[in-house]
Amino acid sequence: MAAMSNDDLFTRAKLSIPGGVNSPVRAFGSVGGTPRFLVKASGAMVTDADGTEYVDLVGSWGPAILGHAHRDVVRAVQDAAARGLSFGASTPAETELAELVKERVSALGVSPIEKLRLVSTGTEATMTAIRLARGFTGRDLLVKFAGHYHGHSDGLLAEAGSGLATLAMPASAGVPAAIAAQTLVLPYNDLDALRAVFAERGDQIAAVITEAAAANMGVLAPDRGFNAALHELAHEHGALVILDEVLTGFRVSSSGYWGLSLADGPLYTPDLFTFGKVIGGGMPLAALGGRADIMDYLAPQGPVYQAGTLSGNPVAVAAGLATLERATPAVYERLDEASAVLSEAVSDALSREGVAHVVQRAGNLFSFVFAEERPRNYAEAQAQESWRYAPFFHAMLHGGVSLPPSVFEAWFVSAAHDERILSRIIEALPAAARAAASAKPA
Repeated sequence: MAAMSNDDLFTRAKLSIPGGVNSPVRAFGSVGGTPRFLVKASGAMVTDADGTEYVDLVGSWGPAILGHAHRDVVRAVQDAAARGLSFGASTPAETELAELVKERVSALGVSPIEKLRLVSTGTEATMTAIRLARGFTGRDLLVKFAGHYHGHSDGLLAEAGSGLATLAMPASAGVPAAIAAQTLVLPYNDLDALRAVFAERGDQIAAVITEAAAANMGVLAPDRGFNAALHELAHEHGALVILDEVLTGFRVSSSGYWGLSLADGPLYTPDLFTFGKVIGGGMPLAALGGRADIMDYLAPQGPVYQAGTLSGNPVAVAAGLATLERATPAVYERLDEASAVLSEAVSDALSREGVAHVVQRAGNLFSFVFAEERPRNYAEAQAQESWRYAPFFHAMLHGGVSLPPSVFEAWFVSAAHDERILSRIIEALPAAARAAASAKPA
């Protein structure tokens, strides 16, 4: 059978898969064109079905911190697979990974992860953390921030109501209004809104869930001191805080954004963390962890039920262990350097063409907002000239660089993005900046 092109594969996929994709952003809906069907990846490079090679700045949305198909990670996966793909029973490596996470997530003498439960996806981790917070506190309401993404479980697919203390409405078909109504959606970086909600409903709120640094409306870091103030306010009212580090955990520092933020801000200690992406090294693996007294509310020890046939899958755990063990200080130094060089180069190219923009950073994660000023919340991020991104994206793709196919996503570098690779990206920037400059709103 002859090899099929990207166009042919997409046409074929749409006959059997809704929208032709198994995750919506892959459909190129916000940038247009045919999505690339990838067949191979190595280091900083990916290759599509047409045989075209690209420098990759998606990195599987975060897990490829060492680069794609890292030799030691692949070997660890192969060795684990040779021993058995899944047992439906406990394995020694699960405890090894839990111990490694507990060790890494520590700062200023504080180690907030006392116990860890492995699951398969970030959505499952946040869903379980919310159920656990409700079970532990005996309360029903959840507070989240507009533009923060915590997976696609029903209670999290909620959008803001008409007022600060108005219960949310469904943000997706298929979500019952009664489920969405258990969530309060507030503007990000707005402590006054948070104070108002706690003043009115504080004794009903089980938890506040927040991305440690927002990275699903573009990268949008919290205001200095916001996370600490949020924790203080929640704890004053007996609510828990769930710090979602599915994307930032082990990516922006060895101890995630929580550890990174303590370098120039006050100490705050989350009750629960959620992890994904890097913790699985590219395999389906995620986790929730935190205080032992809360975590012990999970079955079989406690009354909050959670289970999973593939939780702690031995192949996924092997990939996670191999990745975290090799995510050394030198790796984080390389990520920081590559991120700084690349984000500055993109900014310079856009500035030369007179394109208004702001570089958004949270550690080594970055993105660009086509606006004059830094947004502080989702509404301000949405107000940008987002129509400039599609021409920029396609010009970069034509130049051999694969970017996230949405302006509202973070860019990911890896330890494999060396000077040679960065030079290839920088060579593609002038044409892309010109495309953004000449773009017109639809």
